[in-house]
Amino acid sequence: MTTHDLSRLMWSEALSLMERADQLHRQFFRPAAAAVPTWEPPVDVMESADTIQVQVALPGVKADSVTVTLEPQAITISARRPFPLESSAERTGTHIHALEIPYGRFQRRIGLPADSLVLTGRQLQDGCLTLIFSRKESP
Repeated sequence: MTTHDLSRLMWSEALSLMERADQLHRQFFRPAAAAVPTWEPPVDVMESADTIQVQVALPGVKADSVTVTLEPQAITISARRPFPLESSAERTGTHIHALEIPYGRFQRRIGLPADSLVLTGRQLQDGCLTLIFSRKESP
């Protein structure tokens, strides 16, 4: 390896570390971070003849912290995924090698005709929230 290649490698590593530090800074040190949603979880929506099933990936989120709101043309799911080292006692002596899983408040809005649906099932198991909706009967 030449000196030029080594220099390029070092600059590449330095730029990569600076970019990651900037991402972490933006994620954890923004004003009013608790009130503003910072990420959106992935969602699967499946429809059958009589139901619509929504699955939301929520690893590390407690079931009682999840809010499901039905609006006329959408369903909104929101909660907060706590950082695993919330207290200063937990952070003491801890070296973080990677942070790829999003933390903080999240909100996901799914465009569905919620005014014609009834939530008939809700379960958070193995980090996946499953919502089952049935169609309202027409009057």
